[in-house]
Parts: sequence; C-alpha cells; structure tokens
Amino acid sequence: MMPDSGFIKGKLAEKGLRITPQRMAILEAIYTLGNHPTAEQIITYIRKIYPNIATGTVYKVLDVLIENELIHRVKTDNDSMRYDAITSAHHHLYANDSNKIMDYTDEQLDAILTEYFKNKNIPDFEIKEIRLQVIGKFLNN
Repeated sequence: MMPDSGFIKGKLAEKGLRITPQRMAILEAIYTLGNHPTAEQIITYIRKIYPNIATGTVYKVLDVLIENELIHRVKTDNDSMRYDAITSAHHHLYANDSNKIMDYTDEQLDAILTEYFKNKNIPDFEIKEIRLQVIGKFLNN
C-alpha cells in the first residue's frame, strides 16, 4: 500500500505525535515496503531519501510508533524483528523457509480463541490481545 503524506500525517496527528520528517518517512516505509519489513530494510529504503539518517534515530522512532500503537512488532521463528503497520486484529502465517509473512484474518478463529481464554481464567494475568503466528510453508511460490 502506497500511502500519501496526508494519510501518514493523519495517523501521527490522531495519536498526538509531532509530525517530523523522520516519523513520516519511517511510517511511510513500513506501509510501502509491505510484508513486515525489518529495521534494516526500513533504513535502506529511507536512506534513498535521507542518506544521513542515523540508525539510532530509526530505532527510536520505531519504538515511539510501537508505544503509540501505530505499528506492531512481529518476531519471526529465526528471532528477527519485523514491523507491521496493520494494527487491527489479525494473525500471521509465517514461512520459515522463505521468511515470508502473510496477514491472516479469521473472525471465527478470533471468537474461538477469545472464548477459550475467557473460560481458562488464568490467575494474575489479563489478556489484552491474542495474536497467533502459524508457522509453515507457502506452496506454489
């Protein structure tokens, strides 16, 4: 998805964040790159426009975007950290042979998981969100 600058500005503004070129560029990169990019992929993309952006700045901005729920972290089976701009409820299909991640939405599965954990009544633990990562292999790719 190639977002326009108005969309990105709106996302930052609705969270009360200052609209800076770095935040704009990093959020745009995550949306544009798709497939849950790594920080390194985001940095490579951004440096085409902002060649002097510091690696530390990118990581700090990523942390701010996560804290403000504009993006999510997705940890893969090989422990690499990826970033997801889709913050609505969904799960992931992860192919560990190709390192590809695909979003998966299933309301029936969500209902089953929610009901299951509601009935488990886990002591001293409050569930905020249930995200499932299914590990496998994409066929015919």
